[in-house]
Formats: sequence, structure tokens, C-alpha cells
Amino acid sequence: MTLHAERRSDALAGIAALPQTPIHVDDAILDDLRRRLANVRWPVDAGNDDEYYGVSRTRLEPLVEYWRDEYDWRHAETEINRFEHYRVEIDGVPIHFMRRGSSRPDAVPLILTHGWPWTFWHWAKVMDPLADAPEDEPAFDVIAPCFPGFGFSTPLPNHPDMSFVQTADLWHTLMRDVLGHERYAVGASDFGSLVSAQLAHKYEDEVIALHLGLPIPLNAFQGDRAWDVTGGASPPPDAPEEIRQGAWAVARKFAAHVASHMFSSSTLSFGFSDSPVALLAYLVEKWSRWSDCDGEIENVFSRDDILTHAMIYWVNDAIGTSMRTYANTNRYPWTPSHDRTPQIGVPTGITFVGFENPPGVATEQRVAHFQGMPRASWFNVVNLRAHERAGHFIPWEVPDAWVADLRETFRHRR
Repeated sequence: MTLHAERRSDALAGIAALPQTPIHVDDAILDDLRRRLANVRWPVDAGNDDEYYGVSRTRLEPLVEYWRDEYDWRHAETEINRFEHYRVEIDGVPIHFMRRGSSRPDAVPLILTHGWPWTFWHWAKVMDPLADAPEDEPAFDVIAPCFPGFGFSTPLPNHPDMSFVQTADLWHTLMRDVLGHERYAVGASDFGSLVSAQLAHKYEDEVIALHLGLPIPLNAFQGDRAWDVTGGASPPPDAPEEIRQGAWAVARKFAAHVASHMFSSSTLSFGFSDSPVALLAYLVEKWSRWSDCDGEIENVFSRDDILTHAMIYWVNDAIGTSMRTYANTNRYPWTPSHDRTPQIGVPTGITFVGFENPPGVATEQRVAHFQGMPRASWFNVVNLRAHERAGHFIPWEVPDAWVADLRETFRHRR
């Protein structure tokens, strides 16, 4: 038996020792939700059919009616429970994770971290192909946890300061001490990229390689203008109108949620935790504006998809703690574990998508554009791929592209 096979055998014995905990929501929670959906007080929303002011009642009301009368959470539970589910506690933090093991003896352990307003279920479309890879492609034992304070990694009453730095330490303990993997692969997108980058920074000897859908420097969301995704920069007055409008669109898309989460996550949570319609409106706004859906969210997320992701927030009362991660990233600044450069020295692959191209940058220019940016110096880049389609939720929107790109990053690093 090879050393890799021995280690994988030990890890499989470790996972076999854990009791599986399939997802199941109590009937009382579902009954309470139906009562709330039956007693909605709708706001006046005149003049908002174009959704200039945010999600419109015209869009939301039929979706709420479908949620109340037709949506079947028990069917969603059955689909989610196609995968293995586990719940462990690490340093007093509840951690839920979804797993898809591979039959391949050379499979690489891979932990995938979602962002906001993602759920662990946004990885569902890539779990099977990553595990069941062709013989000439790398295969993975895939672990997809809920970020602490999100989804079923709740409640979090004793850890109000949870940040991506603490989460990286929890993930390392999960992979090494709980699951028995001496070395492992990491992948992420959106806010989860900070967790994976921190793993690769702090635990460089244990992390095989890293694949990201959004390369974020580890000192992001810090300083006096942490909420400003432009870093305080604005296009010059003589910039083409296309560039100016593009910069405004980026700020409108992201700055508002970063600012509100930094400064008012608890304030917002009172409404979102009490009203499923308020929660749904907030999530639908982000999912529709951030995905490459051509203005119609159901081009990317079906009604059932929308509601399943929303339910993962609602049934766990997770929205408040999920939003607070932004504030904690600013309140408890990242500090480096070493002074080597690049700060993230493990081999790194990155997937870029067209809907998130910077203003004035075409997809065919995206790789070169990134290579000329200061943030590129943070990473030991070995694989850069740019795709014309897809938005913020890459593994959900273009799962085949995500899988192909991640495989390429790990092709020679099993």
C-alpha cells in the first residue's frame, strides 16, 4: 500500500466513525413559516416595476405565494440528503458539512468554502463531477461545510467575533484532526475566498493547492473605507461614459451590502429574522443582481432553487450571524503569519467570469488585467482562466467550467 493510500484509508476510517446527520427541519418551524407567509403586510411599491429602487412587489409577491402554497421543503431535504451530512463541534463552534466521497484510491481531500449570500448548497452541482472524475483527471473527496454562523453551522451565541481568520483555523482542525487528512486541497469563491486564502497562507505546508473564483487580498475590508469596493477611487471626469457607468454599477451592486453589513448587521437582522418576506426580498435582490441572469433570476435559479437557498437561512435563523462576518473582518483586522512573498505561496488557480469583468475590460483581457493589478502579487498563480458567461455564483452558474478549471489547477498536484 502506498503512503497516500495508507493516509486515505486512515481518513476514511475517521469519517466512518462519525455519525451521519441528515438534514431535517422540525414541523413546528415549517408551520410557523406558513403562518408568517399567510399574514404578510405588503408595502406600497409604486413606480418600481423597473426595480430601480430594489426588488419589486411585482416580482416578489408571486414568489411568496408559491412559497406559501406549493413549495415543498421536504422534497428539497430529500435532494440535499443525497449527499452525506455531518455535524461536529470544534472549540465550541457547531460545524455542519456536506460530503461526497470518491471511489478513486488517489482522490485528494478538498474543502470548499462558500460566501455570502451563498449556502453550502451552491456547491451541489460540482460535488459529483469532482468526486467521479475520469481516470486521467484528478478526483476529490469533497467537503462542503457551512461557514460558521451560516446555514446549519448555527447557532453561534458564544462566538460573536467569528471571522474568516477563525474559520480558517476551524477548517484546518476539521481536515487534520477530525477527518485525518495530513494534506488537503482548498477551493472557494466570494467571501469564502478569504478563508481559503488564509488556509493557504497560514498552513502552507498542509495545503496542496488553492483554486478561487474571486481572488481577494487578505487585508480586504479593513481601514476607514472598508465598505467601499472601489477603494475610494473614481473614474476621472474625462473617462468614457461606459467606464463611468460601469464603475457606478459595480458600486451599486456591492458597496451597499458591504456598508450595511459592516455598520448595521444586527439592526437589519431584527427585520430579516422576523419576516421571511423581508429576508427573501434581500436575498433575491443579491442573487438577481449578482448572477449573469439577463435580468431574470429564474434564468439561473428556479423558483425552487431560490426558496431552498432562502430556507437554509430562514430555518436556522442564520441571516444575522452571516452578515456579521463582514463587520468582524473589519473589527478584528487580519495579521500575517509570515513575511514571505507572495503571502499565499501555494500554487493558485483562479476562475474569472464575464459578468464580473471590471468596467472597460473584455473577457479576453481579463487575465492580463489581473496580472497587472497589485492583488496579483498576493498569489503564486499557476492557472488563470476567463469565461465569457457567469456571474458571482460560478459553481452554480457554470459548474462544468468551475470543475474543469479546478481540475487543471490540481492536475499535477495530487
